[in-house]
Amino acid sequence: MKLTRFDKLKGVIWYDGKFIQCSKANTHILDHSLHFASSVFEGIRVYDYRPFKIKEHLMRFKKSAILLDFRIPFNIKYLEKRCYELIKKNNIKEGYLRPIAWRGSGSMSPHSIGIKIKTAIAIWEWPSYYSNDVIKKGISLTLTKWKRPSNESAPTQSKCSGLYQICSLAKNEAFRKGYDDALMFDYRNYVAETTSSNIFFIINGKVITPIADCFLNGITRKHVIKICSKLKLKVIEKHITKKEIMNASECFVTGTAAEITPVNKIDKLKYKVFEKSITQKIYFEFQKTIKL
Repeated sequence: MKLTRFDKLKGVIWYDGKFIQCSKANTHILDHSLHFASSVFEGIRVYDYRPFKIKEHLMRFKKSAILLDFRIPFNIKYLEKRCYELIKKNNIKEGYLRPIAWRGSGSMSPHSIGIKIKTAIAIWEWPSYYSNDVIKKGISLTLTKWKRPSNESAPTQSKCSGLYQICSLAKNEAFRKGYDDALMFDYRNYVAETTSSNIFFIINGKVITPIADCFLNGITRKHVIKICSKLKLKVIEKHITKKEIMNASECFVTGTAAEITPVNKIDKLKYKVFEKSITQKIYFEFQKTIKL
């Protein structure tokens, strides 16, 4: 997979109240978050110069910080305005916004009370995560040993950096095996999600998706459920076993980056992809909503 040198991005970034050149956006090597993963972030797509569902993302951004026991020192209205300014200053028509907040320097132990919170928003051009060819043929998933933890083990409803370490391990493992991504189960051995997307199955004409009780209830996931309702498709949120996914005829993933992406197989299980499928109907309806 080709790597992107994000440290070489051109343009400006918003950092703690100021717009500065990306090249000058630095943090200290002894910041708490670098050692103890005490940071939260968001990913917001920009379509035709407009950030998609920005209020929902920024609300979750603030909530994620609270779940990590800190407060982001800027209100939603202020952050939203900075996002629009960043889009304009960098002239980004199709792109990706990355708000992030983290604990700065002040402690080299897990204790973090009183540490100054730093906040920044970056942006870059990003027309799409997957190409049209990939969308048409679907992506491949493999099962991973890494599991989503219980709510007593981690702040599972926070979009925080620490929860993504197992995702990184699982996705690296999938790449090495020749797959596009990994399917994770939860601590109870129910289907959870992929490393960065929610997952849906079509079983007997119904849209089935795991209950988001130990992983993020994605903003795109909620949007897709509304789209299904509009299309008169029955959606069932339930705990899904490994055996049940063998009965699915279709499968797709959703997320800010992935949008709606069909899955063509999970290990040896193969699924119908795109043409004349329920997934295709949902995909086209989703595309209409982002162009409004």
